[in-house]
Amino acid sequence: MIPLALDPKNSRLALIGAGPAALRRLQALHRAGTTNLLVFSPDADAQLAQAAGAHLRNKLPDAADLQNLHLVWVVGLTNPAQVAAMARSQGVLVNVEDEPDLCDFHSVAEIRRGDLLLSVSTHGAAPGLAGSIRRRLERCFPPQWAARVAEVAELRRSWKAEGLSMAQAAQRIDTMVNERGWLPCPATEIFSSNQADIP
Repeated sequence: MIPLALDPKNSRLALIGAGPAALRRLQALHRAGTTNLLVFSPDADAQLAQAAGAHLRNKLPDAADLQNLHLVWVVGLTNPAQVAAMARSQGVLVNVEDEPDLCDFHSVAEIRRGDLLLSVSTHGAAPGLAGSIRRRLERCFPPQWAARVAEVAELRRSWKAEGLSMAQAAQRIDTMVNERGWLPCPATEIFSSNQADIP
């Protein structure tokens, strides 16, 4: 697996599917900053149609619809292999939810705190486990981490203007993190038993 952070502004993306799982994936892509996502769904319910808005296409895509895309997510279809093969024939990378053998890439379990993104992946082999790990990490990185990242980013800009090297800036950040006690999260907090986390 090659971990990447993809900027959706520079990518042509599509979601193909229907049902609650497709809606969840669409909402996750919106949280990631995707604003120009095509949604192909011949049986879109009211919630999916509302979330997709003007980007909804009430059909399954044909090859022409797919040829200029970079990535597609396929969710909730009865025959996802056929759609995945058609997309792949157009040079598009494909993710088919809960079908690792049909995937070129895998969506990760994620924690978002402003510009901080933490992700967990099991290469699609154990998504329930990835979700359990994510829930535990959320306790160690609560919402105030968004403000912490913003503060460090502002300091880094000022240090860069002063002519500090990347190594010097990194040392100052390490010192600040240690002095303020931001890390580490206590092991008991990470690994405390919680039946709700068991997939």
